[in-house]
Amino acid sequence: MPRWLKGVLTRIHGLADARKVRFTHKALRELGTLGLGLDEDDGCEVLQNLSAADFVDRIESEITGERMYVFKPRVARTGLYVKLILRSDCVIVSFHEEDTEDGNQGSA
Repeated sequence: MPRWLKGVLTRIHGLADARKVRFTHKALRELGTLGLGLDEDDGCEVLQNLSAADFVDRIESEITGERMYVFKPRVARTGLYVKLILRSDCVIVSFHEEDTEDGNQGSA
C-alpha cells in the first residue's frame, strides 16, 4: 500500500461521515441505474467503507489536472467503479458497476 493512501482514505472517510460529499449529475444517474436501490446516503456509506484493498489507481484529470482516485469496492455482491476527487469536499465523478463502459476508466 502506498504511504499516502492511508491519509487519502482517512480524509474520504471523514468527509463521508460528515456528509461533505457532492455527487456529479453523471454519478447520481449512475448510482440510480445500478438496480441496487442506492441513494446519496448509501453512496456516502460506500465511501465510509472504502479500504486499501478497494484502491485501484490514482490518475490525473485531463480537464483539471487534479488527482482522481479510483476504487472498486463490492456492494451486495456487485463490483462498483468509484472515481473521486478530493477538494474541500469529496467530489464523486463516477459511481457505476465495474463492467459498465466508461470512457475514463483506467485512463486520465
